[in-house]
Amino acid sequence: MSIRRVRPVHALRGIFFLFATATGTVHADQGPANDQESAQAQRPAKAPSPWILLPTFSNNPKLGTSGGALVGYARKFDPESQVSMFGVSAQYTSTNSVTAAIFARTSFDQDRHRLSVLAVGGLIKNDYDNFLGTGTPLKSEDHIRAFVGRYLYRIKGDWFIGAQTIFTNYQIVGQTALDDDLLSVLGLTGFKAGGVGLVLNHDSRDIVDAPKRGWYLNLNNIAYRQALEGSNNFSVYRADYRQFWSHGDGNVFAVRQSNQWTANAPPGAYAPVVLRGYTMGEYLGKYMSSFEVEERLRLAERWTATLFAGVACLYGSNRGGCTDSANRFPSAGAGVQYILKPAQGIVANMEFATGKDGNRAVLFKMGYAW
Repeated sequence: MSIRRVRPVHALRGIFFLFATATGTVHADQGPANDQESAQAQRPAKAPSPWILLPTFSNNPKLGTSGGALVGYARKFDPESQVSMFGVSAQYTSTNSVTAAIFARTSFDQDRHRLSVLAVGGLIKNDYDNFLGTGTPLKSEDHIRAFVGRYLYRIKGDWFIGAQTIFTNYQIVGQTALDDDLLSVLGLTGFKAGGVGLVLNHDSRDIVDAPKRGWYLNLNNIAYRQALEGSNNFSVYRADYRQFWSHGDGNVFAVRQSNQWTANAPPGAYAPVVLRGYTMGEYLGKYMSSFEVEERLRLAERWTATLFAGVACLYGSNRGGCTDSANRFPSAGAGVQYILKPAQGIVANMEFATGKDGNRAVLFKMGYAW
């Protein structure tokens, strides 16, 4: 099956290549020649800028070329809280797709409260060579507007409880009458939905964006209901576990085990393969489970490298199980990172990832993959 598609979820995530102006510090000379030099030496070091400018770029065989920009602002509300980030982004692709987003990720009151919001709008154009293995080419447009919000409250130690909500009008329309007919026959018309859910979270990572130790567990659900929005009643359940071990001189070994299960969901809301090297949303199944390992090597004071490998499985309904190689999706790759803001753990990350059936990608982004 050959599919060339720009999926909404992938476009919203974006692939970020970081660019920012370096901030300098004033160094005292061992023996200043005059009072003016002495006064300059005693001045406090200039604080790093909280602003981040992120030109965005990505290219892979499935998506073509995309570019755009992200402007972000990072700060800590108090010493005990994690770094909060606010920003806007926009992206345009060679398939004439466009998306824009406004986001905020906050931690405040000594990290007792965490609030995240995301608002997205866009037009995604899809170009299928062999739509879902039917042998028929298809062109479609995905019109998407969405709002996502999550609130967490620290109940004890590193444990949080909270709630989340999502509203979306994700729709698929064909670019021709024949495309519309094929979409209707296959039942892929997108969905308009609103949902709410609960969250149980454990987070003992030392730095959220570049952890060197600790573990993370996220259990949550979204119950989409007609009473809130849309015409479908279905549910999505997720479980995500990550652990980080520091070793050697600044190296980190990390593992991640991720799951997503759906119940009575329309095909457009099925679980995607989430590994690097695969287009988000191109491969979908009723259920998905994946496992990844990653080694983060410290090369120099502000440089690291990554080596990673993993495998995902789609199962449920008529797909069969994970023993069938058609349902397994391996991934491997490597990358290099520049530590742009050491205190916040923000890195510029370039990685190459490859999967099966010719899937591969060069990723330029902000932060580690997870």
